[in-house]
Amino acid sequence: MHFGEPLADDRLVALLRPGEGVDTVLTADVYGAGEADRIVGQALQGLARESYFLVGAVGHDFYEGEREGAKGFPRFTDPSLRGPDEYASYLRMATERSLERCGVDAFDLLLLHNPDHTGFSSPIVWDGMASLREAGLTKLLGVAPGPANGFTLDVISCFERFSDSIDWAMIILNPMEPWPGELVLPAARAHDVSVIARVVDYGGLFWDDVRPGHQFRDRDHRTFRPAGWVEQGHERLERMRPIADAHGLTPMKLACQWDLSRQNVDCVVPTLIQEAGPGARPVEDKRAELAAVPRELLLSPDEVMEIRGIGDNNGCMALKGASPEHEGEWRADRWSLTPELTEVAARWEIEPERDLRQAGVLR
Repeated sequence: MHFGEPLADDRLVALLRPGEGVDTVLTADVYGAGEADRIVGQALQGLARESYFLVGAVGHDFYEGEREGAKGFPRFTDPSLRGPDEYASYLRMATERSLERCGVDAFDLLLLHNPDHTGFSSPIVWDGMASLREAGLTKLLGVAPGPANGFTLDVISCFERFSDSIDWAMIILNPMEPWPGELVLPAARAHDVSVIARVVDYGGLFWDDVRPGHQFRDRDHRTFRPAGWVEQGHERLERMRPIADAHGLTPMKLACQWDLSRQNVDCVVPTLIQEAGPGARPVEDKRAELAAVPRELLLSPDEVMEIRGIGDNNGCMALKGASPEHEGEWRADRWSLTPELTEVAARWEIEPERDLRQAGVLR
């Protein structure tokens, strides 16, 4: 809703309507403060409930919380909003209202959206999530860290502590951002957690219509990326293109195939973006391209690793969540390593100083 050109409601509804090869739709209650749910609800009207898979997400409190500029709405676990004794009731309320806007009785999968440290670690929060499944408001549960990259040890600890309540996790993972998302994949496999890969398009580059010199509209979220990311990304894409061509794949199909070749990645959700300007590729063409991603995995293990090497981004940014670099007061999206998380790192052979620290160079 804040990438590229805004779409008229009728066009957006048609784009999101399940069918023609794309039968999974993901929404979050905070997107547009409920507006995304409403649009999804229109897109689902008249469809048999068993014909699509609906993913919801709750966690940001836009009911009682006040928006903090680019930081968005606070997490529902913010102590200024409520204490632990009200976590379950909030989750129930938020889920029921999201379902009402979507026009359905239950989600197929409900994600805890962008949790803070409390959300990742509190048994009370995850008891509240489990109660939603027990009440029939969702079939499956999961966690969706974000919005920025990081949260590696927090996600793994969440798997370890609440595996009975976590069926899926959604992480940033694509050929130009293998780090740090890939660090959680062994734990996902060990705890039988399926993974949704998001930002598969890498800000639109894998749609192959964002080129050097591309002009983004004001308030487009991609303007927050570091200067030069399009040019550096395009150079890497050109190095990956021969592998795509060898398999008859577009860059987006290559990115999806690469993600789905990684352990426990069972779903990809690239962002469908209508770029601005005359002659821009219609977003409907992108949806059709996504629907045409081959279900058979085509890349060899060597090609998967070659692509990973081209896209290697280790240490390119300061990570969110538990970080060896964080000092001072904890924030909603960043905090210090705790002794417990240090032990988690050791169990999974992750060295925070080596694997979770910014190298200081955009690569």
